[in-house]
Amino acid sequence: MPLNDLVALSAVFPALRVASKKQALQELAARAGELIKRDEREIFETLNQRERLGSTGVGNGIAIPHGKLPKLDGLFGLFARLEKPIDFEALDGEPVDLVFLLLAPEAAGADHLKALARVARLLRDPAVAQKLRASRDAAAIHGILIGNTASDAA
Repeated sequence: MPLNDLVALSAVFPALRVASKKQALQELAARAGELIKRDEREIFETLNQRERLGSTGVGNGIAIPHGKLPKLDGLFGLFARLEKPIDFEALDGEPVDLVFLLLAPEAAGADHLKALARVARLLRDPAVAQKLRASRDAAAIHGILIGNTASDAA
């Protein structure tokens, strides 16, 4: 299921350089803050609170940090392929190199859960994950995420 309504090309980072889970969350919060014009500390704290409940590292090198923000206009996604895999305290203990940040309005309810499920289904597809790992170009990665087959050849 394509994510064209969740992630814009400007929210794709093909080689994010981080050394730890905390640094990854800080970088993601900073970039998301710029794109949605929100305070990066507020985003970081929201993500950190969610991580305290349990890691959003879902396995197979994939993490889907997420949270809800007050007064957010709609669902927002940001994708980063990490330059080097990091320990994300994932459920399977494997390091993470593909990260999809999902932010939702406080009142999103089921829409937030549906979006999380869509992201998880797409990223858990081994062929999709392989293409994302092989791509070094933001446009190619974006094409894979939104289901644009022309970019799938990347």
